[in-house]
Amino acid sequence: MTTPALVAFDLDDTLALSKSPISPRIAELLLALLERVEVAIISGGNEEQFRSQVIAQLGETDAAPLGRLHLLPTCGTRYLRHDGTVFAPLYAHDLSDDEKTRALTALREEAERLGLWEAEPWGEILEDRGSQITFSALGQKAPGEAKHAWDPTGAKRLALREAVAARLPDLEVRAGGSTSIDITRAGIDKAYGMTQLAEHTGIPLASMLFYGDRLDEGGNDYPVLALGVPSVAVDGWEDTADKLDDLLKTL
Repeated sequence: MTTPALVAFDLDDTLALSKSPISPRIAELLLALLERVEVAIISGGNEEQFRSQVIAQLGETDAAPLGRLHLLPTCGTRYLRHDGTVFAPLYAHDLSDDEKTRALTALREEAERLGLWEAEPWGEILEDRGSQITFSALGQKAPGEAKHAWDPTGAKRLALREAVAARLPDLEVRAGGSTSIDITRAGIDKAYGMTQLAEHTGIPLASMLFYGDRLDEGGNDYPVLALGVPSVAVDGWEDTADKLDDLLKTL
């Protein structure tokens, strides 16, 4: 492709270890990118995670480059832009109380039925993220090595996703990270978020470049690839950093 006008990223296991702050190296690379092109981050994490994992790690940065940073938490159900002072929402598609209750109930009951409800998790298993309900099989604070070992084939997540989706036909149910299931309003996934980026920025999808660690069919980054956005598969934040070093040489 020609030089991208916007470079987008997944967050966990692409820019950072799961639920961890981005490294100084990634922060430096993002700031270098922001001097050249628009940058977007889209992930299943909630807004608080984006603020702690990314924004807080960028340090004292001028408003101009921050104005080129697009943040889409909870798979694009929220969209934050810098207004010159702070990052403020452009939109938020929050679930109704009824949708949240049904999602939480279905996740717990189906996880228990399938033997996937942990008795001693690392933190809460279920989280209300406003515009997204998230199930984390081992708890929100589980260490990365435990998460990656829990379901290496993806069979557990697939079984749970299918069981919950059958009970919630009016909502979007998808496998998220290595141990998670995410539920949003119907039709809202990372492809929706990328489409919103195109609409709000005026940048065509073909002029964007996306980096993600789950571009395989069934992965939570796959909808971006299926949408036709040029995409680069990565294996962890260090791999992303190496590939960004190469990209920056071309910009």
